[in-house]
Amino acid sequence: MKRLLFIKAFVLIMIALNMSCGVRMGQKKILADEIEQIKNVFAPDKRTTLFNIDVLDGPSGFTLIGESNLPHAIDSLEAVLKKKGIEATNEVRILPSDSLEGMTKAVINISAANLRSNPKHSAELATQATLGTVVNVLKKEGDWYLIQTPDKYLAWVDPGGIQLMNESQITEWKASDKIIYTNTYGHAFNSIDADNRISDVVAGSILKLVDSDDTHFKIEFPDGRQAYILKDEAQEYETWLSSLDYTAESLIETSKTLMGVPYLWGGTSTKGVDCSGYTKTIYFLNGMVIPRDASQQVHAGKPIDSIADFSKLEKGDLLFFGRKATETTSEKVVHVGMWIGDNQFIHSSEMVRISSVDKESPNYDAYNVGRYLRTQRLLNVDDPLLQNLNITKPIKD
Repeated sequence: MKRLLFIKAFVLIMIALNMSCGVRMGQKKILADEIEQIKNVFAPDKRTTLFNIDVLDGPSGFTLIGESNLPHAIDSLEAVLKKKGIEATNEVRILPSDSLEGMTKAVINISAANLRSNPKHSAELATQATLGTVVNVLKKEGDWYLIQTPDKYLAWVDPGGIQLMNESQITEWKASDKIIYTNTYGHAFNSIDADNRISDVVAGSILKLVDSDDTHFKIEFPDGRQAYILKDEAQEYETWLSSLDYTAESLIETSKTLMGVPYLWGGTSTKGVDCSGYTKTIYFLNGMVIPRDASQQVHAGKPIDSIADFSKLEKGDLLFFGRKATETTSEKVVHVGMWIGDNQFIHSSEMVRISSVDKESPNYDAYNVGRYLRTQRLLNVDDPLLQNLNITKPIKD
């Protein structure tokens, strides 16, 4: 009799445990589903947002772990879980990391910093940032820093590429008078006699203005180095900004100064550019910050054409190329160029070059015409994906 009672009790306990386990498994699946949904809403593009969240199922219950630079997304996740009656301890690390001790800003300190997809020199070159660019610093691993550029791109930089700053230091840097380097490529020297080079500089480099005379700007790098740059090769930043006319002809004039610059995967400087790095650089040198990659740029501005009716295009429009959508595969944007009129577009393909959509032209580009997808107009279009430097003033504000 006692044995029978024991067996019945054991069976009841096992049933209860299995039911409890089933409930927990169900809750864990709901947790995972909700995390994925929040990620799709707040962080659909891992190139520009960080939302790496997982769930631990331990003896004391569920625990949310991982990291994110989107505190509002974590708040939304907690609110959803509370509504569904699921308890989970929040141990997600919100970036910037406390271990940075307030040094959550930085300024690019070399002509073109190579930003990597992972914290090592052997990792893929994700993008570049030019001298004087202000970036957010999110965390440190070893000697490498995870940063976010003004176009929201996330990537890793080694300490030689940046000058770390706290909020007060970055405020002081932004408030100081600046110059912008407007030549394609050049150097800063230790004196007006150009005895020794302090650094190379590329178009778009921004430096603190210390003093000037009839021929030279005396400038200061983010790390405090001082040097001289010829006035013929640069402009005072505010003068340059106020002189921008945001016209297609200005874009074309800038684009042609980079003719022959070599193709460089991840490149966004006049030392080397990939296709979208090229269009991004052209637009930046004309006062606009646009998304980094072709697959991001295609969503900016307003649509103009998708049937290869090139008569609709205006100078400055961006043409996108890639794999067309089929019944089994989605569209994939892999290349971009800028329309310059006369049935031609300029783009970075092996080097910066001009190609034609006209079959009778000697520079007809059959390959890209064959994979043409659509054209977008970015110039003078109101779009949150596009930053006008005269309006957002990221250098000064």
